[in-house]
Amino acid sequence: MNRALNWTGQALLYGGFAVALGVFSRWPVYHPLAPDMAQVKVSFIHHGARLADCRPYTAEEQAKMAKNMRKAMKCERERSPVHIEVDIDGKNVLSHTALPSGLSRDGASTVYQRIDIPAGEHRIAVRFQDNKAAEGLTAQREETVTLRSAQVLVIDYNPDKGGIVLQ
Repeated sequence: MNRALNWTGQALLYGGFAVALGVFSRWPVYHPLAPDMAQVKVSFIHHGARLADCRPYTAEEQAKMAKNMRKAMKCERERSPVHIEVDIDGKNVLSHTALPSGLSRDGASTVYQRIDIPAGEHRIAVRFQDNKAAEGLTAQREETVTLRSAQVLVIDYNPDKGGIVLQ
C-alpha cells in the first residue's frame, strides 16, 4: 500500500510540473516588437586603423635588444576608435564612438544598438570613421528602404563587401 502511494504521489508531482511547464511555455504571449513596428540593428566588430605607422628600428635600438628578439620594424599596437552615426529620415538616431578593446587598446571596437521604428519607407544615412588620423569619413552610405512589420534591418561594416552593408 505504501509503495503504491509513493508511485501515485510521484506521478502527480511530475504531472503537475509538466502542466506548469506547458502553460508557461505558451503564456504570456511575448511580442518582441509592437504591431506595425520594424527594427534597425547596428551590429559590427571592427578593428580601427593603427594610430602610428610601422617604422624601422634604429641600430641603437636593435643593439639594446637580445639577439633572438630583434626585428626589422616596430609597430605600435594602439588602434583608432570607431565612430558611427545613423540618421533615419533626416533625424540623427545614433552617434556612437566605440573604443578599442584590450589593455593596449589594440583589439576590435564593438557596436550593438537596436532602434525601433515604424514600418514603411525610410531614408537611412550611415556615416563611419575608423581612422582618427585621416580627415573626413572612412565610409558613408545613404539608401531608401521599405521595412515590413516585424522586419529587422541589420547595419554592418564589412570592408570585404564594400564597407557599410544594409541587410
